[in-house]
Amino acid sequence: MSLLDNPFDPAREAALVTGAGNGIGRAIAQALVGEGVRTVFADVNRDTVTAAVKASPRPDLAVPFVGDLASRDACDALLAAAQSAVGRVTHFVHSASPPRREADHAFAVSGETWEQMRAVNVDAGFHLARELARKLIAADEPGSFLFLTSLHAGTPRNLPHYSTAKAALAMLVKELAKTFGRFGIRVNALVPGAIAAGGFVADPALAKHIPLGRLGRSEDLAPMALAVLSNRVSAYVTGAAIVVDGGLSLTTGLSLPILVTCGSPEPRLRGETPEREDTSCLAMISALFEQQMVQPSVLEGRRCRGLGSRCWSWG
Repeated sequence: MSLLDNPFDPAREAALVTGAGNGIGRAIAQALVGEGVRTVFADVNRDTVTAAVKASPRPDLAVPFVGDLASRDACDALLAAAQSAVGRVTHFVHSASPPRREADHAFAVSGETWEQMRAVNVDAGFHLARELARKLIAADEPGSFLFLTSLHAGTPRNLPHYSTAKAALAMLVKELAKTFGRFGIRVNALVPGAIAAGGFVADPALAKHIPLGRLGRSEDLAPMALAVLSNRVSAYVTGAAIVVDGGLSLTTGLSLPILVTCGSPEPRLRGETPEREDTSCLAMISALFEQQMVQPSVLEGRRCRGLGSRCWSWG
C-alpha cells in the first residue's frame, strides 16, 4: 500500500472549513469531501457556499453554514451546527478573511474595517480552535488544525489591517501548536503567495517575478493542505508555516508600489486622483523596481526628478 493511500479515516474524522465559499477555502473543503471526509462548508455568503457544496465531488458529505464570523454568536452557532451535522470535528481549516481593498491603506482604512479584519482572522480563529480543541481533549482524540496566513505576515504592503491580522494569526499558530501538542492536536499554517482567487485580482505582470513563472491557483494549495491536515502523512508536523508561493518569497522587491505622493501632503493610491499623475515620479519608481529590484523601503524619501518633492511608496 502506498504511503499516501487513505490519508484520512472517514469513519472517525470530520472537518470544518471557514471561508469555504470561494478561493482557497473552497478548494480545500472540496478536496476534503473528495477524500470522503464529512465537511462543514462555512462562509458569509449563502450563494457562494451553496455553489461550492453543489460543485464538490461528494455533495452528500458537504454541509453548508452561513454566518459572519466577526460575530461571536455566529462562531458559537457554527460550532453547534457542526456538532449536530458531523459530530466531533477533528480537522479545522480557518481560511475566512474579509476582502482586501487596495484603497484601505494606512491613511484610509476605517476603524470598522480594521476591527472586522482582526475579528474574522484572529478572534474567530482563536475561539473556534480553542472550543474544538476542548472537545477533542475531553474525548482523548487527536486533531489537526490549519490556518491560512500570508507572506505579508512578515512583509508590509501598506494594508496594515490585513498584514497585522495575518501576523497575529501566524503567532497564534505557534502558541496553539505548543499548547495543544501534548494532547495530540497539531496546528500549522499554510502561507499562500500570489493566488488569483477569492476576490484577489493579481497583476499578470507579477508572474515574471515568480520563479515558477505563473500566478498561483486555489488548486495549488489543496494538495499541500490535505497532506498537512492528514495525521497519517504529517503526524510529526506542528507549529510549521508551509509556504506555497511558486518561489515568490525568494524574489527581492516582490511587491510593486501602490501608493505615491508627489508634492501633495496626503499620500494617495496611484491613479486615485485622476486630474494629477506625475509621470516623472512614477517613471523613477518603475525604473528602480525594474532595473534594480529595490525594496519599497529604499524609495521612502527619494526626490522626484522633475518636482523635487518628497516621494513615498509602499508595496
